[in-house]
Amino acid sequence: MYLFSLRVLKWADWSLFAALFAVLVHLAPLAVHAQHLPEANLKLAMIESFSGPFANTGDAVWRNLTWALERVNQRGGVKLPGASHSLVLLRYDSKGQVEEALAALRLAIDDGAGAILQGNSSAVAAALIDAIQKHNEREPQRQVLFLNYSAVDPALTQERCNFWHFRFDAHADMRMNALMQVLQGDASIQRVFLIAQDYSFGHAVLAQAKRQLADMPRAPKVVGEALHPMGRVKDFSPYVQKIKASGAQAVVTGNWGQDLSLLVKAAKDAGYSGYFYTFYGNALGAPQAMGDAGVGKVYAVAEWMPNVSGPEAAAFYADFKRRFPNPQDDYVHMRMQIMLEMWVQAIQTAGSTQAWAVANQLERGQLNMFGHAAHMRESDHQLQQSLVVGLMAKVGQRGVKHDTEGSGYGFKLVKTLSARQAELPSLCRMDRPQAPFARDVQRSNRS
Repeated sequence: MYLFSLRVLKWADWSLFAALFAVLVHLAPLAVHAQHLPEANLKLAMIESFSGPFANTGDAVWRNLTWALERVNQRGGVKLPGASHSLVLLRYDSKGQVEEALAALRLAIDDGAGAILQGNSSAVAAALIDAIQKHNEREPQRQVLFLNYSAVDPALTQERCNFWHFRFDAHADMRMNALMQVLQGDASIQRVFLIAQDYSFGHAVLAQAKRQLADMPRAPKVVGEALHPMGRVKDFSPYVQKIKASGAQAVVTGNWGQDLSLLVKAAKDAGYSGYFYTFYGNALGAPQAMGDAGVGKVYAVAEWMPNVSGPEAAAFYADFKRRFPNPQDDYVHMRMQIMLEMWVQAIQTAGSTQAWAVANQLERGQLNMFGHAAHMRESDHQLQQSLVVGLMAKVGQRGVKHDTEGSGYGFKLVKTLSARQAELPSLCRMDRPQAPFARDVQRSNRS
């Protein structure tokens, strides 16, 4: 078609064609060169469940991270010498499966992501840590960091700690410690049932609960425990019957997502009147599922809750509600905002996006955001921050101005632990890689 078009050009048009051809020839090298210029955007890749039984958890985190990126971009992006860079959040569906997450990791790196974000499964997080370690050793010119917002198996920053991994949530032992400080203050609780999802995190929850309960001056008796398949149980009534039959006055659980909301719903339907000490009972459908039966009965632990007092906290929550006014989108976590801000801070301090250089700044990061102070512990890359324990109550009751997900139920604070009080010893023996040398990058580029 193009040859035919050239044949029918009038003689007078050839001069114009020749001039256009000359311009294209001149621009061609510039177009090729542009492929190797630094991109104006910095890419982060979120690898999470966006389908399947835990899709709501992935979507909820996506909103938090989207909001965090928007705020950075609105103030001009990430400032580096000679340029500012906007942040772009890429989205990959792991379906909650390890193999899917590893495949997504390869795609994310090929798509140019410099940081991998994940959290809603400690098993997936462990696999990603191992894969990122191997990748960073193999391809020093494309090293990436792993920013973990909620995979809380303690091993990930203890015996399995890794230079490329940073955890911004309190790990399971820290969360359990906060809950147990509240539980031991209730002398009426003498019998406790433990239930968790059957994978690494759930096992860690049960083991730590038993250790901490046994160490109490007035140690309640563990009258039963259960592990169940993650994301596959549709009817928790058999488990609730075991809880009732055991005579337990309280349930301790690390369940999250659908596995928590269905558990508390089954407890409500069965008329169980005991207490629930939970890691995540303050969101994702759990208050709505429990209803009035949960008032004064369900405890939850977090780094921050909407009913935290103070003008800075109020402004933070009001900003989120303006961005996501739908009550069903009401799932906001301070740690996810701190994670993005601390990563940006590390890049700007390093003056580079190179992962090793950023990691060396991030492991010493400190931030006070909306009145919530946090710092990264260099020895194990575990964020240190205050924790709060809340008790479910109706909106309008003292201390409960805000509800959760439009349910009419919120959480009033009953315990606050400072960062120092929430801190637990580090067992990490971190292997610290040397800075990637230019010759390593050149060798990798030639291979």
